[in-house]
Amino acid sequence: MNAPIRVAVTGAAGNIGYALLFRLASGDCYGKNQPIILQLLEIPTGLKALEGVVMELQDSAFPLLHGIETSDDPNVAFKGVNQAFLVGSRPRTKDMNRADLITANGPIFVGQGKAIAANAASDVRVLVVGNPCNTNALIAMHAGKGVPADRWHAMTRLDENRAKAQLAKKSGALPGAVQNVGIWGNHSDTMYPDFANAKINGAAATRVCDRAWLEGDFLKTVATRGKAIIEARGASSAASAASAAVDHMSSLWHGTAPGEFTSMAVCSNGEYGVPKGLIFSFPVTAKGGNWKVVEGLELDDFAKAKIAATTKELESERETVKDLLG
Repeated sequence: MNAPIRVAVTGAAGNIGYALLFRLASGDCYGKNQPIILQLLEIPTGLKALEGVVMELQDSAFPLLHGIETSDDPNVAFKGVNQAFLVGSRPRTKDMNRADLITANGPIFVGQGKAIAANAASDVRVLVVGNPCNTNALIAMHAGKGVPADRWHAMTRLDENRAKAQLAKKSGALPGAVQNVGIWGNHSDTMYPDFANAKINGAAATRVCDRAWLEGDFLKTVATRGKAIIEARGASSAASAASAAVDHMSSLWHGTAPGEFTSMAVCSNGEYGVPKGLIFSFPVTAKGGNWKVVEGLELDDFAKAKIAATTKELESERETVKDLLG
């Protein structure tokens, strides 16, 4: 049995946090030989609910859960952490546009970025789940001076999983037979699920599925899936978001399989012409906690136009929060 790692989760009593914690404690993310200590952050008004979550975790008697710590202070919650899931963020209200949401969440992620830089372990990896996650991660990265830029991630694995599910459903294949569906850009309805480089049972997705469907209903369904779930069940897609967060960090921890890649929103170094410094989702491979953008993927004019549109949106979001980037 390995020594335990410290895993921070913010917004731990919220719907996504609640779904996430039991997956982490069971070993689904880091493996059945990797104990963890959970360090849970909540706002003061959420601490009472968090007490109940802790009771449930204790009552589950997870062998891999070697400790639980709770706090409303980021400096306490991030002390010595090796892995951090930044789930908590202000939700979007009825009359709030995306720019207002970005502005409202900015100070939260400035504070958390600073606290991570001041307190986390030297090997920390950070996944921002709270939306708008790309730009929240950008804010936290700039605030977290001293933590290397490649340690900050935003989650587009949910978009990838949704895309895989739609390709599987359309083709009659199992989801596990769908590979290399890269998500480009922002976790918003402008993100581009790259069907042209995807494979279904080893065959090109464009040979298995009709191109008109791929460019039309497929892209629309993936882009609007979150809204459809809210309309259907009256609540957001918390469980699938938590599952995607586990998938993201598991891929980073264990590595991607040979010949396969996954999707992570990471700090651009200028790959594929994306402006440097944007938190942008690319197809990546992972090994030993590090990632690398997949090189040499062919992008047709359709794909390039989609990527240009999502890049423009992220540049606009960056402009909205420029005063927070130091």
